[in-house]
Amino acid sequence: MKTLSQSPWAKLMAIGAIVGILTLVLARIGWLVDERRGRQLEAIQSVQQSQAGAQAVLGPWLHRRCTEEWETDVGEGKERRQQTQRREFTLDLAATRLHVASQAMAETRYRGLFKVNGYLGRLAFDADWANLAALEPTGSVRGSRLACEPVELLLAITDTRGVQRAELQLDGQSLPVAAGTGHPKYARGLHAALPERAKAEPLKAHLAIDLRGTGRLDLVPAAGQTEWDLRADWPHPSFGGRFLPAEREVAEGGFHAVWRVSELASSAPRDLVEGTPLCAGRVDASAAYDDGTVDRSAAPCLDSLAVTFIDPINPYVLADRATKYGLLFVVLTFVAVALTEVLARPRVRRIHPVQYALVGLALSLFFLLLLALSEHLSFEWAYAAASLGCAGVLAYYGSHLLGGWRGGLGFGAALAAMYGLLYVLLTREQTALVVGALGLFALLAVVMALTRRIDWYRLFDDFSAPAAVR
Repeated sequence: MKTLSQSPWAKLMAIGAIVGILTLVLARIGWLVDERRGRQLEAIQSVQQSQAGAQAVLGPWLHRRCTEEWETDVGEGKERRQQTQRREFTLDLAATRLHVASQAMAETRYRGLFKVNGYLGRLAFDADWANLAALEPTGSVRGSRLACEPVELLLAITDTRGVQRAELQLDGQSLPVAAGTGHPKYARGLHAALPERAKAEPLKAHLAIDLRGTGRLDLVPAAGQTEWDLRADWPHPSFGGRFLPAEREVAEGGFHAVWRVSELASSAPRDLVEGTPLCAGRVDASAAYDDGTVDRSAAPCLDSLAVTFIDPINPYVLADRATKYGLLFVVLTFVAVALTEVLARPRVRRIHPVQYALVGLALSLFFLLLLALSEHLSFEWAYAAASLGCAGVLAYYGSHLLGGWRGGLGFGAALAAMYGLLYVLLTREQTALVVGALGLFALLAVVMALTRRIDWYRLFDDFSAPAAVR
């Protein structure tokens, strides 16, 4: 019976088994990456619970609570009597024009090794109403009695723990601001009672607040014409919501963006009156999840303008993407070693499957090193350290495997080139597919060129022949 060294098929089966084992190793590393990403999300949630989460702001708008009473006859005959009926309702009026001038300063927080992107926003709202006629109640029953509370100015905020300061001026007069809104649909926020005034007169309000949040800031364009001017010292914004900025400028020192939305484009002013929910962190008017899928059956949300303060290089996202290329790395390296063994015969001795396994393990540990180092260093330095370390070890091992330093250096250089290609794939999301496809095509072309003259039948016969004959 032929031994492993005499049967090429037995050797191929052994290498296939090694590839299967390495696939499990890479899968376990991938699970570890997912676990660390989960812990990062836990750190973000911890900061949100201790400080404030993603913020969505609605308003300011005018609100009035009213009641209507009327008498109705109940019963028949001698038992006939009058009973008072009562109806409670609210009146809401969005601003005719809303201009929001705001600045956001980054406030980075840490939970252990994990970074959380927070911010302190300073928002100044200038809201105008042409008149307040829409806040005059209309009875639904003839002869009913109507009574209304004073008009209030409301500002809804999803997480009021982030409110640091609030100042309101009405036509130049300062008014006190209190917590809560009293609104049945938007209970969280601020409110201020307005003095009596003629309903035909225009109204101008200036509201300034300091607001802390984490990760994302949304503004609902609930006005006839909304303009949001935002400046921030964060150089990596991600603009979302239902409308992208009309103007934006992103530089290393921060960004400047301006949104302009009218009621012709957004239903937010009408949805405000109907009590559509205010949602923080939603992609559009439907419920959306972190993976981008949308749940159309969930309750709709108010339109919003949004900016997310992101890190362009998330080490866990990039480590996850890199691990997905792990099996391809192992297979390509095994192919390169096998070709060297074939093309350099008889100068290179046969390579045992155990040696293939050691090379594969070194390649797999690169991804574990990358994950561990990226938690303490920037991703670029972590990648450089992990790739140079693995390429150096494999170059040293390859010099003994391939019969000399020349072969070892060539083997290490080839691996370094592969790591360089992987880094390009990780950092160039838009062109990753074309770069990867061209790289694999070029590699296949090189393999075909190098093996074009090999007689594979004769080669397998030579490997199967006893050592004494050769």
